Amino acid sequence: MNRNAENVAARAAPVIFVVLWSTGFVGTKYALSGAEPLTYLAIRMVLVVTLMAIIAAIARPRWPDLAGLGHSVVAGILVHGIYLAGTAIAIAHSIPAGLSALIPGLQPILTSTLANRWLGERVTPLQWAGLLLGLGGALMILHNRSISGDAGWGWLASACSLVSITIGTLYQKRFCSGIDWRAGNVVQYLAALAFFAAGAWLFETREVRWTSEFVLAVIWLAVVLSIGSIGLLYWLIRRSATTSVASLFYLVPAVTAVMAYVLFGEQLDAIAIAGMVTCAAAVVLVIRAPA
Repeated sequence: MNRNAENVAARAAPVIFVVLWSTGFVGTKYALSGAEPLTYLAIRMVLVVTLMAIIAAIARPRWPDLAGLGHSVVAGILVHGIYLAGTAIAIAHSIPAGLSALIPGLQPILTSTLANRWLGERVTPLQWAGLLLGLGGALMILHNRSISGDAGWGWLASACSLVSITIGTLYQKRFCSGIDWRAGNVVQYLAALAFFAAGAWLFETREVRWTSEFVLAVIWLAVVLSIGSIGLLYWLIRRSATTSVASLFYLVPAVTAVMAYVLFGEQLDAIAIAGMVTCAAAVVLVIRAPA
């Protein structure tokens, strides 16, 4: 890839990532119409592992050593297993999909705090201001969303997914950056598949309604989310500081709110629109702030 093409890709990747990642909340709501959370996720992972195995067989990447395999398993459980399970379980327990988008809206604060201590990345005062500004924007977007639902398990699942994606992003940055993404993702998704299958076997009925809505949602989530957006996330993590990458998650509630407005007719008021502008300003501030 020449320098110009690489620059274009570097500029486009964050935008594409935010849009793709935001579709996960809407797609999960559709997928849950056909199966319980862990059952749907196990089916999704079967498709993902199959596709990644084909990609790896064609590309023939270098496979990680034993330590790399172990790190990939841990990253897979954190980034895919607990995070996806928590989000799906929260939505299944009547937590609105739009409100579940607040989870990545909170992630940058945790990521920056841990990165400052664990990875030695210095977060400047201006970046901290941007992170807090983004948090305020995320809360503005979701200010009028219902917080009703099966509060106990739903909110516990949301909290677990927030912590998991935060630690998983940092773990990926520290221990898995040198692993070929194709080989690493095969291992990570296999670990997630085992995690979901065990959970579905122990806690769910495993009944599936093979409607067109369910099938299309699973295909979209498997191909576009698990392969497309995760590949972009890991590419961005390798190229950028974790604080800058995590700040992109502030845009997810805004994009999700727009999607919910188009697909489900959810209203966008002036405060929510102001929150979107605030989130965008926060991302610019964090990314552009000198280290």
